[in-house]
Amino acid sequence: MPGKKPHMSDQDRIVEVLRQFAGKPIAPSPEESLFESGLLDSFALADFVGGLEREFSIRVPDSDLTPRKFDTVARIEAYLQSRS
Repeated sequence: MPGKKPHMSDQDRIVEVLRQFAGKPIAPSPEESLFESGLLDSFALADFVGGLEREFSIRVPDSDLTPRKFDTVARIEAYLQSRS
């Protein structure tokens, strides 16, 4: 069931969405570029953000769909905290 899982940190939840999206076990560090590492690209960004929207019960406006905002787990976490 999507939504807040009290035993998981926001970073863990972000990585879990990435794992589901990547379809393989991954463990990016909070500051690792998801684009430079090949986990994400500009084509995959919208689908990945859709997964974040479901997991965190938020809506990300199209104007925020930029690689810069979603480049690292730490940036994604900061963005999500700014939206709640």
